[in-house]
Order: sequence, then C-alpha cells, then structure tokens
Amino acid sequence: MSGAGADDAEAPGDAVGNAAFVLALRERGLRDTAVLRAMELVPREAFAPPEHRALARRDIALPLPCGASMTAPGTVAAMLAGLRVAPGQRVLEIGTGSGYVTALLARLGAGAVLSLERYATLAGEAAARLAGLPEVHVVRADGLSPALPDGGFDRILVNGSVDAVPPHWLAALEPGGRLVAGLSGPDGCRIAALGPDGTPETGATVRLAALVPGLARVL
Repeated sequence: MSGAGADDAEAPGDAVGNAAFVLALRERGLRDTAVLRAMELVPREAFAPPEHRALARRDIALPLPCGASMTAPGTVAAMLAGLRVAPGQRVLEIGTGSGYVTALLARLGAGAVLSLERYATLAGEAAARLAGLPEVHVVRADGLSPALPDGGFDRILVNGSVDAVPPHWLAALEPGGRLVAGLSGPDGCRIAALGPDGTPETGATVRLAALVPGLARVL
C-alpha cells in the first residue's frame, strides 16, 4: 500500500514505537496477525489532529472536527478481525472519519473501498490523506440512506452503532458477504458480525458513537 502514512510507518525511527503499539494491543487479547500487522504499518498519528498526535498510540478515542472521533485502536482491531477482509474484496465503509480505518482496509488487501462520510470537512480531509491509494474512493453521503451507491459488496464495515441493522445494508452484501457494526442493546453496545441472512454474532462490549442519519448541516 502506498499513500498516507505508509512510508512513515515503515521508517526505522518509528519501528520501536510501532512494535510497542501492537504489543499493547496483543496484551489486550487481540490476536489477528493480519490486522495487527496493518496497524503496525499504518501510523495512527498521521490521521490524528496535530494537537492529539502525541496520544495516537494509546488505546483511546481521539476527537476529530465536526464533533466526530477516531475510534479507539482496540475497538478498530476487534472490528477488523470480525470483518475478515480477504485480498481483492470490495468493501463498503460507513463513516470515514479521519480515514485511518479506510487505510487499514486498503493495507489488508481490499481490492476496492468505497467510504461514505456525512461531514463534508471530514470527507475532504480524508480523501486528501488517502489520495495515494487508487483502490479507495471517499464520498460525502448518508450511510443510513436506503439509496446506497451501487451494491454487491463482499464486506461492509460500519464505524458506529445502530439499534438494528437496516435491511438495505444486508441486501447490499454479496452471497457469503459479511457486515460488522456496533449493535446497541440493553447491555450496551457490542460488536456484531452479520451475513446476508441477518443473524448476528455478537462480540465484545465497546464504545461507539451512534450513527446519525442525513448529511450534516455543519460541514
């Protein structure tokens, strides 16, 4: 993968810090080697606002413009592990944010990533950061709208939580496809992985912001 942060991540001076970052995630029980390798090679600090870059290698959410936030790395790793991206697959991402997770999807080998973001500011900044990745396309769009761009996705990753998974998300999956999102319930928000039949496999309790419908009025 070329593009935002890839070269910086592999610079010798960053190797120790990147290894420590991944080791900390492993100590929290994250074992997917492909995901951990991607997180080692894609520097989170390259996607964080300048005033928060010193905190980028901690397992915490970080604030972004427009009231959005970068999901904590441990949650990102768990969601990507549940998504099981295979090389060449077509992925729909709902909630681009900073573009960090988008870059991880590309590093994991996704053949095409269509990423939807409701804030024009975030979409524009993420598109600029990811400009070196030809497989990535960032669009300002409402990910909750039934009018999803195109269909036939092998994987759908939702960077946020919903009370129930909309049927049109599942309809956009190819046979054998997989969707991962935060699913809110009485015991909090849990990572949920679903196939086209809609049967959820729930995982760890996490903190994820609820998705908001519509394009944002505040850009």
